[in-house]
Amino acid sequence: MTNLPLAPRAESEYKNQATDSMSINQGQKRHKWYYNLKYLWVGLLFGVLFVKAEVISWFRIQEMFRLQAFHMYGIIGSAVLVGMISVWLIKRYGIKTISGEAITFTNKKFNKGQIYGGLLFGLGWGLTGACPGPLFAQIGMGATIVFVTLISAIAGTWVYGKFRDQLPH
Repeated sequence: MTNLPLAPRAESEYKNQATDSMSINQGQKRHKWYYNLKYLWVGLLFGVLFVKAEVISWFRIQEMFRLQAFHMYGIIGSAVLVGMISVWLIKRYGIKTISGEAITFTNKKFNKGQIYGGLLFGLGWGLTGACPGPLFAQIGMGATIVFVTLISAIAGTWVYGKFRDQLPH
């Protein structure tokens, strides 16, 4: 592959650059075929944990939205607590990525688009009994109807990408 110059970006792309998850140079790295196996193993581990903790259970998700059980709130609350402690440790001790890069945190500006997105996400989660995280674990457990939810999530992501510049960010 040759190193071609990058095309100039539109001004709106610079505004949204903080939301991009991959740097420009990251996509140009070439690794051995086995490089991404670590992600497969982590994904399998999370899938097993989701199944054992009943995170993928439609019934548990419905219980949560009906305020009938603490189970899912406990799991989500535990994840938030672990995330808070992890961020604190990263900031406190200057922990770097596996490749040695510094981890930085940028402040995000709150806006009304986050409310609309959260409501839309929650509505879809409540109606389908699945959020994007455990979709593949649900399919792996034999709930093949979840393919409809997966295709809808992919379509929603495509629609967001298509209309990103016109949405309230």
